[in-house]
Amino acid sequence: MHLAYPAVLAVLLFSVGVYGVLARRNVILVLMSVELMLNAVNLNLVAFDVWLRDTLHTGQALTLFVIAVAAAEIGIGLAIVLMVHRDRGTSDVDRLRDLREDRAGAVTEAAVTGAAVAAGPGTASGGTPHPHTSEREQGNSAGRQTA
Repeated sequence: MHLAYPAVLAVLLFSVGVYGVLARRNVILVLMSVELMLNAVNLNLVAFDVWLRDTLHTGQALTLFVIAVAAAEIGIGLAIVLMVHRDRGTSDVDRLRDLREDRAGAVTEAAVTGAAVAAGPGTASGGTPHPHTSEREQGNSAGRQTA
Protein backbone atom coordinates (compact mmCIF):
# COMPACT_ATOMS: atom_id res chain seq x y z
CA MET A 1 0.00 0.00 0.00
CA HIS A 2 1.29 3.44 -0.86
CA LEU A 3 1.71 5.88 1.98
CA ALA A 4 0.51 8.79 -0.14
CA TYR A 5 -3.18 7.81 -0.19
CA PRO A 6 -3.84 7.82 3.57
CA ALA A 7 -1.52 10.82 4.01
CA VAL A 8 -3.47 12.89 1.47
CA LEU A 9 -6.77 11.84 3.06
CA ALA A 10 -5.42 12.78 6.50
CA VAL A 11 -4.30 16.18 5.21
CA LEU A 12 -7.76 16.78 3.75
CA LEU A 13 -9.47 15.73 6.98
CA PHE A 14 -7.16 17.89 9.06
CA SER A 15 -7.70 20.88 6.75
CA VAL A 16 -11.48 20.55 6.98
CA GLY A 17 -11.14 20.35 10.78
CA VAL A 18 -8.99 23.48 10.96
CA TYR A 19 -11.46 25.33 8.74
CA GLY A 20 -14.31 24.23 11.01
CA VAL A 21 -12.53 25.42 14.15
CA LEU A 22 -11.68 28.80 12.64
CA ALA A 23 -14.89 29.53 10.72
CA ARG A 24 -17.70 28.04 12.80
CA ARG A 25 -19.46 29.91 15.58
CA ASN A 26 -21.41 27.05 17.12
CA VAL A 27 -19.51 25.26 19.88
CA ILE A 28 -20.85 21.84 18.90
CA LEU A 29 -19.53 22.25 15.34
CA VAL A 30 -16.16 23.37 16.73
CA LEU A 31 -16.01 20.19 18.83
CA MET A 32 -16.88 18.11 15.76
CA SER A 33 -14.08 19.83 13.85
CA VAL A 34 -11.62 18.99 16.62
CA GLU A 35 -12.73 15.37 16.32
CA LEU A 36 -12.03 15.48 12.57
CA MET A 37 -8.52 16.71 13.29
CA LEU A 38 -7.95 13.93 15.84
CA ASN A 39 -9.20 11.34 13.33
CA ALA A 40 -6.73 12.68 10.77
CA VAL A 41 -3.94 12.16 13.31
CA ASN A 42 -5.21 8.62 13.97
CA LEU A 43 -5.18 7.86 10.25
CA ASN A 44 -1.58 9.05 10.00
CA LEU A 45 -0.53 7.00 13.04
CA VAL A 46 -1.98 3.79 11.64
CA ALA A 47 -0.68 4.44 8.10
CA PHE A 48 2.87 5.05 9.29
CA ASP A 49 2.67 2.04 11.60
CA VAL A 50 1.77 -0.18 8.64
CA TRP A 51 4.36 1.47 6.39
CA LEU A 52 7.20 1.08 8.92
CA ARG A 53 6.15 -2.52 9.76
CA ASP A 54 6.63 -1.90 13.45
CA THR A 55 6.60 -5.11 15.51
CA LEU A 56 5.31 -3.33 18.62
CA HIS A 57 2.53 -1.59 16.67
CA THR A 58 3.23 1.69 18.40
CA GLY A 59 1.09 3.69 15.99
CA GLN A 60 -1.95 1.55 16.68
CA ALA A 61 -1.39 1.77 20.43
CA LEU A 62 -1.14 5.55 20.21
CA THR A 63 -4.30 5.57 18.11
CA LEU A 64 -6.19 3.77 20.87
CA PHE A 65 -4.86 6.31 23.37
CA VAL A 66 -5.97 9.22 21.15
CA ILE A 67 -9.43 7.65 20.77
CA ALA A 68 -9.75 7.37 24.56
CA VAL A 69 -8.66 10.98 25.05
CA ALA A 70 -11.06 12.13 22.32
CA ALA A 71 -13.97 10.32 23.97
CA ALA A 72 -13.19 11.97 27.31
CA GLU A 73 -12.80 15.35 25.60
CA ILE A 74 -16.19 15.05 23.91
CA GLY A 75 -17.88 13.98 27.13
CA ILE A 76 -16.49 16.88 29.15
CA GLY A 77 -16.87 19.33 26.26
CA LEU A 78 -20.54 18.51 25.74
CA ALA A 79 -21.20 18.79 29.48
CA ILE A 80 -19.61 22.25 29.50
CA VAL A 81 -21.54 23.28 26.39
CA LEU A 82 -24.84 22.16 27.93
CA MET A 83 -24.14 24.06 31.16
CA VAL A 84 -23.15 27.22 29.30
CA HIS A 85 -26.19 26.96 27.03
CA ARG A 86 -28.43 26.47 30.05
CA ASP A 87 -26.84 29.45 31.81
CA ARG A 88 -26.47 31.90 28.91
CA GLY A 89 -29.08 30.67 26.44
CA THR A 90 -26.69 30.48 23.48
CA SER A 91 -23.86 28.36 22.18
CA ASP A 92 -22.42 31.02 19.88
CA VAL A 93 -18.66 31.24 20.34
CA ASP A 94 -18.53 35.00 19.71
CA ARG A 95 -21.04 35.68 22.47
CA LEU A 96 -19.25 33.43 24.97
CA ARG A 97 -15.92 35.24 24.93
CA ASP A 98 -16.71 37.63 27.77
CA LEU A 99 -16.62 36.51 31.38
CA ARG A 100 -19.38 38.63 32.89
CA GLU A 101 -22.54 37.12 34.28
CA ASP A 102 -25.89 38.42 33.12
CA ARG A 103 -28.30 36.95 35.62
CA ALA A 104 -31.52 38.29 37.06
CA GLY A 105 -30.08 38.49 40.59
CA ALA A 106 -26.87 40.26 39.61
CA VAL A 107 -26.71 43.98 40.39
CA THR A 108 -25.53 46.07 37.49
CA GLU A 109 -24.80 49.76 37.23
CA ALA A 110 -27.85 50.33 35.04
CA ALA A 111 -30.14 48.73 37.63
CA VAL A 112 -28.70 50.90 40.41
CA THR A 113 -29.03 54.13 38.39
CA GLY A 114 -32.51 53.14 37.30
CA ALA A 115 -33.57 52.61 40.92
CA ALA A 116 -32.09 55.96 41.97
CA VAL A 117 -33.88 57.80 39.16
CA ALA A 118 -37.19 56.09 39.94
CA ALA A 119 -36.96 56.91 43.67
CA GLY A 120 -36.19 60.57 43.05
CA PRO A 121 -33.27 62.81 43.96
CA GLY A 122 -31.91 62.55 47.48
CA THR A 123 -33.64 59.27 48.31
CA ALA A 124 -32.32 55.78 48.71
CA SER A 125 -33.81 52.93 46.71
CA GLY A 126 -36.57 52.38 49.31
CA GLY A 127 -37.93 55.94 48.97
CA THR A 128 -36.55 57.14 52.32
CA PRO A 129 -34.42 60.30 52.39
CA HIS A 130 -30.72 59.73 52.11
CA PRO A 131 -28.94 60.65 55.38
CA HIS A 132 -26.44 62.98 53.66
CA THR A 133 -28.85 65.14 51.68
CA SER A 134 -29.89 68.61 52.74
CA GLU A 135 -33.45 69.71 53.41
CA ARG A 136 -33.46 71.75 50.25
CA GLU A 137 -32.59 68.67 48.18
CA GLN A 138 -35.23 66.61 49.95
CA GLY A 139 -37.91 69.08 49.02
CA ASN A 140 -41.09 68.87 51.06
CA SER A 141 -39.90 66.80 54.03
CA ALA A 142 -41.91 65.62 57.02
CA GLY A 143 -40.45 68.32 59.32
CA ARG A 144 -41.53 71.17 57.03
CA GLN A 145 -45.17 71.07 56.04
CA THR A 146 -46.93 73.75 54.08
CA ALA A 147 -50.48 74.87 54.76
